[in-house]
Amino acid sequence: MTSPDQIQQEKAARRAALRNEYWRTMTNPHARGEGVGVFDTGLARYQAMTVNQFEHFKPTGRTFRAGMFTVVIPIVVYAWMLKKERDGREQKYRTGQVAYKDRYFKFI
Repeated sequence: MTSPDQIQQEKAARRAALRNEYWRTMTNPHARGEGVGVFDTGLARYQAMTVNQFEHFKPTGRTFRAGMFTVVIPIVVYAWMLKKERDGREQKYRTGQVAYKDRYFKFI
């Protein structure tokens, strides 16, 4: 088992190595263009892991409800409202309550 002192020493060694790499890269007179910088393996692993969130998504009841209330239910309610309004307008046209000249969409 490693002691806290050993862990601090390992962290200090990693920090020193990264600092030296940064210093060597930034003071290199022959480096040109984009991509000049220090390659941090920890940051690269983190970015590679977070590229695709779907691999780490866990479906739960909460996420199901969130999807239903933010996506599915509003679409269904809006479709129902459109259908109800259209059916009501069509019923008025068919029963003669609205004259042809007063309709919005007609052939002139």
